[in-house]
Amino acid sequence: MDVLILSRLQFALTIMFHYLFPPLAIGLGALMVFMEGMYLKTKDPQYESMAKFWTRIFAVNFAVGVATGIVMEFQFGTNWANYSRFVGDVFGSALAAEGIFAFFLESGFLAVLVFGWDKVSPRMHFFSTVMVFLGSIFSSIWITVANSWQQTPAGFHIVGEGLTARAEITDFWAMVFNPSSIDRLVHVWLGAFSMGGFFVMSVTAYYILKGRHLDISKKAFTVALLLATLSSWGQLLSGHHQARVVAEHQPAKLAAFEGHFKTGDGGAPLFIVGHPDTKTETTQGIAVPGLLSFLIHGDLNKPVTGLDKFAKEDRPPVAITFHSYHVMVGLGFFMMGLTGLAAWLRIRGRLFEQRGLLWMFVFAVLAPVAANQLGWVAAEVGRQPWIVYGLLRTADALSPVVRANQVLGSILMFGVIYTLLFAVWISVVDHKIKQGPEDMPFSPAETPHGFLHTAGNLKAGGSLTEGKD
Repeated sequence: MDVLILSRLQFALTIMFHYLFPPLAIGLGALMVFMEGMYLKTKDPQYESMAKFWTRIFAVNFAVGVATGIVMEFQFGTNWANYSRFVGDVFGSALAAEGIFAFFLESGFLAVLVFGWDKVSPRMHFFSTVMVFLGSIFSSIWITVANSWQQTPAGFHIVGEGLTARAEITDFWAMVFNPSSIDRLVHVWLGAFSMGGFFVMSVTAYYILKGRHLDISKKAFTVALLLATLSSWGQLLSGHHQARVVAEHQPAKLAAFEGHFKTGDGGAPLFIVGHPDTKTETTQGIAVPGLLSFLIHGDLNKPVTGLDKFAKEDRPPVAITFHSYHVMVGLGFFMMGLTGLAAWLRIRGRLFEQRGLLWMFVFAVLAPVAANQLGWVAAEVGRQPWIVYGLLRTADALSPVVRANQVLGSILMFGVIYTLLFAVWISVVDHKIKQGPEDMPFSPAETPHGFLHTAGNLKAGGSLTEGKD
């Protein structure tokens, strides 16, 4: 196979596997801060038990995320030497900031977070939890800034010519606040919060269905549902605004997102489902006339730039961009509907009676995982054939000495290693979930005292369903 395709496959494998863990760390971190903060405020031991339980899972996730992230960064020097030289001045500052302000902060307080429950004061431990969460946030900021600069370069000039050319920062803050960085960062955070919320709801829904840790699971589910609902519905606004930025700065990518081949004189349709055919340059499916024009321009009749305005060699792969984008959007609406229904039922006090819905939440954790992955596929494939949009082509960014057989060998090796690593992660997390919140293995209703209290209510004419939520 071609060394370019293999190198791209290798990077896709490593970054997609790595990206399973940082969003979960951010989402869990936000929930841990809330749970521990509620414990300090209310002194409710169930919140402390929640925080301790999810901290143990967070630690496993953090360890695997760090290990997989290191591999990804080495590829810049091995497979993408020309790219590293071109963006070195830009990425050097961003990645250095990530190391100083994020990784050291996160790892520095991690030991206190995991091992300091009985060794430091509750307020100091809460401070360490906040610092670890902020470390994950800062890490996402600098990584997203670096990626966004590839999409919409700003604050630089080009030094040198040909293969020796490189981008050099002229305005650091213009580089940081490039046209797409804020919108992309908000979208990343909301995706991470959704993933953390759905992960916690998956585990606690399973506990509720099995009759384990009922009180603490219902509280944790409710907290996670609040975060997942806000973030899932927030993605609708965030995605809409980001699409407008893409339309302005990367019109070929937006055209690929929507399978929009012909610019035309009138409004552009928005495809709900469909399939683009690059041979005939048409898209077949179900579309709403003029809706794409309205969403981008606020006008049903205003044209949207199509792929026909770009040379064929400058167009991104349309099919994979279109389908990954549309499946991501579909999963987003699924999460909005599911969390909206659950929130409505929770307010009415009927959520935890719906066993079918709870079983859906057990498996619905796959939705934000897939949506996060597909979002990056759409964003990165849609940028092609540019690795730095409009400045450096992906084909020109390769290391000149790397051979196809070498890359193929490393793909097979990483495939085996990552399969084993993922199996270990699943095994350890599954073991901790089966253990449950060790500091409070039974909810109050499951203890002998709780049983007697419930029996007393029944003798007094109470109902079995009272206080169920």
